[in-house]
Amino acid sequence: KIMKEELLKGLSEEQIAKLKECKNTEEILAVAKKEGVELTEEQLEAVSGGGCGDPLICPRCHGQNCRNRNGYGGAQWHICDDCKYEWQTDLYSGEIIDHN
Repeated sequence: KIMKEELLKGLSEEQIAKLKECKNTEEILAVAKKEGVELTEEQLEAVSGGGCGDPLICPRCHGQNCRNRNGYGGAQWHICDDCKYEWQTDLYSGEIIDHN
C-alpha cells in the first residue's frame, strides 16, 4: 500500500516503518498518537482523504455516502448524506465520541 508523501514528511525511518504496517486510518492515527507525533493539516488531510485508509462508513446505516463536516481540537464531525446521521470521532483513535 502506497502512502501519500504528505503523511511521511518530517517522520523518522522508524515511524515511517510503523505507519506502513497500519491497515487503516484508525491504526495510523493510533500510531501517531502513541509516537507523540503532531499531525499537520496536510498530514490529517492525507489520512482522512482516503489515500491510505478505509472509506468513511456511517455507523447507523453502514452507507458510504458520508463526508467530513468540520473538525476542531482533536475531533472531526461527519454526516451521512443517505440517512442524515451525524457523528463525531476522535482524530487519533477514530472512536465515536458524540452523535446526534
